[in-house]
Amino acid sequence: MKEATGGAPPGLDKVIHEQARLRILVYLASSQEREVGFTDLKRDLGMTAGNLSVQLGTLDSAGYISVRKAFVGRKPFTGASLTPLGERALANYLDEMESMLALLRKSR
Repeated sequence: MKEATGGAPPGLDKVIHEQARLRILVYLASSQEREVGFTDLKRDLGMTAGNLSVQLGTLDSAGYISVRKAFVGRKPFTGASLTPLGERALANYLDEMESMLALLRKSR
């Protein structure tokens, strides 16, 4: 299979295909909470604050997540939640991956 620019095979969403962003989306999609705090994401995904911030910005710009900044008590809080567009994009990405895996298994 020929790879497209950016390392994502043709048909895969290049925004989601980057490992850190895929991990963030899967984490948000599987969370029991509708919104997950930046600190929890950083800790649970083992990411640096800078990298997490950049990846959240990319996902937010794509419309896949919503980022909310607020104060809880007197402390700043940044929360991220999956948008309906993000849910559909992740589902499409996973479907495409499953299709590719099925083709690979069938050809062996």
